[in-house]
Amino acid sequence: MTETHDLIASDKVEGTAVYGRGGEHIGAIERLILEKRSGRVAYAVLSFGGFLGIGGDHYPLPWEKLTYDPDLGGYRTDLTREQVENAPKYHSDEEYKWNEENGRQVYDYYGVPPYWM
Repeated sequence: MTETHDLIASDKVEGTAVYGRGGEHIGAIERLILEKRSGRVAYAVLSFGGFLGIGGDHYPLPWEKLTYDPDLGGYRTDLTREQVENAPKYHSDEEYKWNEENGRQVYDYYGVPPYWM
């Protein structure tokens, strides 16, 4: 099983398009970051830029900022591309430091409570 009406396998989420407030294509979900103990999705890492997926930037986006839209076959967010471009990010050739300090910066930027609260 990879998908039902309410459930979807993570490998089917990866690569799914993300659309902004005005319906513009912002990027695609590269990966999901899960909280180990609860299994809750903490972040969707959004990628765009670069060439053929190489050299782009990665944007940790709180999962709460995404809503699945079956008509688009992708996720919607209430953000614009410019808001995402100004968000905390890391370059594709960098290792992101997944820690509470960086997490707080991400969640503060997007104005939602952190997944650990």
